[in-house]
Amino acid sequence: MIEGFTALYIFMLAGFTGYEVIARVPVILHTPLMSGSNFVHGIVLVGAMVAMGQSETDVEKLIGFIGVMLAAGNAVGGYVVTERMLEMFKSSKEAK
Repeated sequence: MIEGFTALYIFMLAGFTGYEVIARVPVILHTPLMSGSNFVHGIVLVGAMVAMGQSETDVEKLIGFIGVMLAAGNAVGGYVVTERMLEMFKSSKEAK
């Protein structure tokens, strides 16, 4: 298992890389990219569940639980936004 500073370093590097990648995407592409990457949210959720499953102390379990809850919210939110985006492309004649 990864120890202390190595895990912190990987976490900080992942956060910085994610921020830089998202910051360089034009605003008009955020919603289509989010809807196209919903599978990533599922992968994050599975990773959080694996991390929680391997936890030993109560603090690790708490952090794992928070990770699972945030990942699940992220996955659900991605699908909600995708659904709303797809509704915008339906014609108004179908609604009547």
